Amino acid sequence: MATPFMLSKDNIELQFATNHVGHFLLTNLLMETIRKTASASRKEGRIVNVSSRRHQFSYLEGIRFAKLSDPSGYNSLSAYGQSKLANILHANEIARQLKEDRVEVTANSVHPGLIATNLFRHYSFVTGSCWSCWEVRHQKCPAGGSNYMLCSIASRSERHERAVFC
Repeated sequence: MATPFMLSKDNIELQFATNHVGHFLLTNLLMETIRKTASASRKEGRIVNVSSRRHQFSYLEGIRFAKLSDPSGYNSLSAYGQSKLANILHANEIARQLKEDRVEVTANSVHPGLIATNLFRHYSFVTGSCWSCWEVRHQKCPAGGSNYMLCSIASRSERHERAVFC
């Protein structure tokens, strides 16, 4: 999170490539199998995208598709938010399509909660130290994964379809 501007091998801003494009591609490559498995097993399938409350702090214009390889105007936190906004929009679109096709698979995006990780390693010493003090209050793994695990296993009545769990 909040990395300096870098490009992936595919010439896409690295946070967007890592946090969204790879997951988008994997989900789409598996989609036909997910649909067939849900139908054959007669059990509800699940697709869970891990997002973040940070999506609210994306760029003002939303996802900057035309600037995914352009360093001008780059803001590391907004770029992170942009990648997480893309995860939410992707889950919403998948959910819409599956519902329209009457496929028993739900798609959700989940904020995992505040988890103490090394996501702030690209900050300056002073800012990083402040975040480290603040992180003491955050969940530690494995408790940090509980939100998306709950979304993965909870019954339909225990969760909200097409919801962002924040």
